[in-house]
Amino acid sequence: MALTEPAAAEAAAQKTPQSTPDLMPDPMPELMPELMPETVPETAPEITPHVPQQGSRLPGPGATGGVGGPGRSLSPDGILRRQAQRESAARTYARSLPIVPVRARGLTIEGADGRRYLDCLSGAGTLALGHNHPVVLEAIRGVLDSGAPLHVLDLATPVKDAFTTELFANLPPQLAADARIQFCGPAGTDAVEAALKLVRTATGRSGLLAFTGAYHGMTAGALDASGGAPDVRVTRLPYPQDHRCPFGVGGPEGAELGARWAENLLDDPKGGVPAPAGLIVEPVQGEGGVLPAPDAWLRRMREITEARGIPMIADEVQTGVGRTGAFWGVDHAGVVPDVMVLSKAIGGSLPLAVIVYRAGLDVWTPGAHAGTFRGNQLAMAAGAATLAFVRENRLAERAAALGERMLTALRGLASAQSCIGDVRGRGLMIGIELIDPDTGAAAPALAAAVRQECLDRGLIIELGGRHNAVVRLLPPLTLTDEQAAAVLDRLADAIPAAARRPH
Repeated sequence: MALTEPAAAEAAAQKTPQSTPDLMPDPMPELMPELMPETVPETAPEITPHVPQQGSRLPGPGATGGVGGPGRSLSPDGILRRQAQRESAARTYARSLPIVPVRARGLTIEGADGRRYLDCLSGAGTLALGHNHPVVLEAIRGVLDSGAPLHVLDLATPVKDAFTTELFANLPPQLAADARIQFCGPAGTDAVEAALKLVRTATGRSGLLAFTGAYHGMTAGALDASGGAPDVRVTRLPYPQDHRCPFGVGGPEGAELGARWAENLLDDPKGGVPAPAGLIVEPVQGEGGVLPAPDAWLRRMREITEARGIPMIADEVQTGVGRTGAFWGVDHAGVVPDVMVLSKAIGGSLPLAVIVYRAGLDVWTPGAHAGTFRGNQLAMAAGAATLAFVRENRLAERAAALGERMLTALRGLASAQSCIGDVRGRGLMIGIELIDPDTGAAAPALAAAVRQECLDRGLIIELGGRHNAVVRLLPPLTLTDEQAAAVLDRLADAIPAAARRPH
């Protein structure tokens, strides 16, 4: 699928050494280098393919007499079979992506069976620079070679200082000028728990405001604030959307109605809303179906919370570090929250999570919130390198421009495919909602078929949305024009192929 004629002209003007990759699923294209602007040091050498045959022994514990004993077959089928036998039924991605990755670089993953895939899942948005980016690997090696301790609890280290300095340099200036940082457990859900605990401690209130369709993690408090909570202990407010507007109007009018509803509910003495300690919001709902918050609506929510002394928590776990076409999702609206929840990309592919918040909220006593693995030196080094690379090479701006061209191309595809109900997104956070053309209802079975057709063509995508009917694209910010074209071509082939299948 073309990226439109202006985009094609722009791509031709760029000095891109690679030709457009072969778009046929078999053979797979060669591993493609990630975007490396001219100001960046030379890329790492190409990966020389080494494809183990089915049943051969790959490097690993079994090959040296470790777990499983010497001589144990490490064929892809055997690995997948043992995973199914041993791992929890809660596993998710492994069910829909039955591959055994052995090597990766940039956009591309190589499986143990020799097949190569274009990865538009990117560790659920974790890999801002794609797999094994040279600057990330260099930062990790630097710590390893230095002899620095890898585990230091929350002690001060040069690596932590460098990470914090780089992070603060990229925060909204009004927040950075008066901010505190708290290193949590290693996952985004840990940071959400810390943020909720922070505002409840600071305000002395226990209530919480969240939004329909939200996703904030899988621990108890984070689940309470998410859209799929089984027991409602959090006040739900409507999140604006155009395609399935809860008020049936969409656009600015629908968003304004949602804001007025929230304002009325908070001011109604009989509204049944406990005094809220905070409001938590995603600038773009990811798992909820790639729904960007309208800028004017987000500003209104900031005004509503500020006027009532309710701290606003921006969950930037997936939207942060350039993903949406600005360094932070809230930057589009010019909103400065009281608390920012950060994880995924800030660790440069390694586990790291923090909250950053106004100093006035910092009323915790020592030890009030802690976690053993909150001082991961490798993650901080990788994160600092990633933050600096995104900033120095203006990858947020690149994501905005390329993402808009991809959205334009996908909307052209939607005009020819009646099963596409909506195309939306911001930057390189893109969603395609699939529907039953006859009824307009969400089509989760079709979406699952599209995911499989994409995988058959060497493209990894994931699903989301209220009914799991939204195809989600989260490619790395280093995506090249040629790679974007390959992704779009495979998707354009997969959707009609899936639509023809019975489901």
